[in-house]
Amino acid sequence: MKLMQNLKLSSLVILLLFLICVTGCTEKTSKNQAVVTKEVVATPVIAITQDKPWSERMALSVIKRAPEAWMNDFQTKPKWNYTLGLVLDALVEVSHEKKNILYADYAQGYGDTMIYADGSIRDYEIEKFNIDYIAPGPLLFDLYEKTGDEKYRTAIETLHQQLTWQPRTTEGGYWHKLRYPWQMWLDGLYMGEPFHAEYARKFDRPEIFDHIAHQFHLVEKHLRDEKTGLLYHGWDESRIQRWANPETGLSSHFWGRAVGWYCMGLVDVLPHFPEDHPEKQQLIQILKQTLDAAIKVQDPATHTWWQILDMPGEPGNYLESTASCMFTYALLKGVNNGYLSEAYRPVAEKSYAGLLSQFIRVDPDGEVHLTDGCSVAGLGGNPYRDGSYAYYINEPIRDNDPKGLGPFIRASLELEKSKKGSKL
Repeated sequence: MKLMQNLKLSSLVILLLFLICVTGCTEKTSKNQAVVTKEVVATPVIAITQDKPWSERMALSVIKRAPEAWMNDFQTKPKWNYTLGLVLDALVEVSHEKKNILYADYAQGYGDTMIYADGSIRDYEIEKFNIDYIAPGPLLFDLYEKTGDEKYRTAIETLHQQLTWQPRTTEGGYWHKLRYPWQMWLDGLYMGEPFHAEYARKFDRPEIFDHIAHQFHLVEKHLRDEKTGLLYHGWDESRIQRWANPETGLSSHFWGRAVGWYCMGLVDVLPHFPEDHPEKQQLIQILKQTLDAAIKVQDPATHTWWQILDMPGEPGNYLESTASCMFTYALLKGVNNGYLSEAYRPVAEKSYAGLLSQFIRVDPDGEVHLTDGCSVAGLGGNPYRDGSYAYYINEPIRDNDPKGLGPFIRASLELEKSKKGSKL
């Protein structure tokens, strides 16, 4: 009997200790991850009517498909991802241009989910030195200005710290990731440099502009093809990678979106550069020559661009929406900001009209879709991506890829600025 009483007492003690442990752990978790458990109220959806400009029609369609901001890019759980930064930063621009707080409040939902109260970033690992992690940075500037919350300033400084320690080639070019050693990819110039330029301007760090210009000069030195004026997707300084030419270190093809990223990187960096900076005119010239090369391989019938830029009509090649949106955005912003002459405006407007006719589908309820986007493409990794023609044309194609949605919205805004609300 006494033995049974002791066993019961022991069981009660164990149960009590277990409950204390669970309660303590729960309290600790709730303090560290309060943002995760915070109830997020879905943004109310407004009717997507034809009287609205395309920028708002697409922005509202984004919200309709992803009621909470972190759900963009088909995510099933919150993720610190460059694609979300791209599309949500575009929605903040819509908010500013259209004087409608709806879009900025929606984008702030991502910040509420991803940035903890102490400024640490959910799902972010600095030790991976993945330059893609920097790309949501411009959105953090927007949220910091909107809310005044210091957690965003702390997160901004974390991203700047990563760039400070980002591994580099022997000439100082950023590696794309720690696990992609000695490699510069065109994508990286968009992922890192617009954030770095905004940081330099807003926090009075003028020496950073020299470093940014150096990144573009290294790409010009190593990745541009003298014959076509186009740029290869990647360059491996070590020549170790199987995708790299053993003599030049270059990948094999001109992938449309890679060149599109590069053009967007330039037009997004240039507004932050001081007018008297000695490198600014050189960067403008780089933008011009890159877009000149892209225009030469533009499809003459649709005024859009191919997945592999210089191989039109080859078996499996296709007109691809994300790159087409990027080039169109770069052209329109380049003209509007005076980086390109007015002679480029008709080309830019035809390109935009091509987006509408080739890639835009509208449902009966007004929801707008962007079709024919390359889901993803890269070099190396596991499974290994060899950079061959067959590799690029066989990556999945999908609708509403955020890598096209963001540039489409921003291209629409640029057109609407120049046309004063055109419904083209």
